[in-house]
Amino acid sequence: MTRPRVLVATFGAAHGIRGEVRVKSFTADPAAFATYGPLQAEGGTQMFEIAGARPLKDDLFIVRIKDVNDRTAAEALNGTGLTVARELLPPAQAGEYYYSDLVGLKAVTDDGAAIGTVVAVQNYGAGDILEIKPEAGGDTLLLPFLDAVVRSVDLDAGRIVLNLPQEVAGEPDASHS
Repeated sequence: MTRPRVLVATFGAAHGIRGEVRVKSFTADPAAFATYGPLQAEGGTQMFEIAGARPLKDDLFIVRIKDVNDRTAAEALNGTGLTVARELLPPAQAGEYYYSDLVGLKAVTDDGAAIGTVVAVQNYGAGDILEIKPEAGGDTLLLPFLDAVVRSVDLDAGRIVLNLPQEVAGEPDASHS
């Protein structure tokens, strides 16, 4: 089975007139994105070789890309996600997961009833959110990746066991009785 590529950074706005570009890193060590060799654009259309990177603040860097030599070329990169082969990344620690390892897992309840399939993991700043395509169809479910919801993750078995919140499970909310 081919493992998916992992998003490690995203190009932001151009910086200056010589082709430098801002990069937001998603790696545990923010500078590590620059050490994995050539980075591939999401969708596999382009490869980028980092010629230099310097920190701007926290997880933001100013980066020089080989063969990107002017502001116009740098501006064209804005919003492009940068990926690496999953095999190049260190193993996840116990209780930690790469988003790409969770996508495709079958979501089930504590008693084994099918809920659906994890189609994405989002994080808008307040924590990780599982996006699940329901088995029965309809709108995707968005569930927080919290211990109260996620009972277990079994990558080898390809499943994630969930305790659905009352408002999702359809049970009445006891606080409104």
